[in-house]
Amino acid sequence: ERLVGSGLARLINNVPLPGTASVEKGIWRVLGIDDREMNWRDYLIAILLLNIVGLIALFAMLMVQGILPLNPQQLPGLSWHLALNTAVSFVTNTNWQSYSGETTLSYFSQMVGLTVQNFLSAASGIAVIFALTRAFARQNVSTLGNAWVDLTRITLWILLPIALLIALFFIQQGSLQNLLPYAPY
Repeated sequence: ERLVGSGLARLINNVPLPGTASVEKGIWRVLGIDDREMNWRDYLIAILLLNIVGLIALFAMLMVQGILPLNPQQLPGLSWHLALNTAVSFVTNTNWQSYSGETTLSYFSQMVGLTVQNFLSAASGIAVIFALTRAFARQNVSTLGNAWVDLTRITLWILLPIALLIALFFIQQGSLQNLLPYAPY
């Protein structure tokens, strides 16, 4: 409890977790991220840009899933309105589905499209909370942190460890994941 709280406090205060600074700096260098703090407009633009690009990429992926890899069932691309509905749903982290995933979406669409968007939408929501927390906590507010730094840290040090623990639990329980066509019964 204290460990989690102090870790979150460090992230909110823009302090790297122990032993993680070199990993973060390497990722930021590769991605071309400048770690300087942003004002509220720049932070907002970064969050909106991430979500708009995510929406467009997921929409396009769902439309053309029929020609993408990891589609052993040869499922066709979604209609434009179902692809848009699904993309908006996962970008806004509501995950509303008006279809049966197993008969509509390929493995690629589920793993690369929906799962990645689940992480990014959760990370952007938490990043906004970080920025709001900083805005309330700081006496003189001219900057709110760096959205790209926050997104990287939230994904690496909060979301991925939680997902790994849950995945290990499911593996221990005997759940399996494969990329084979569906087995007929």
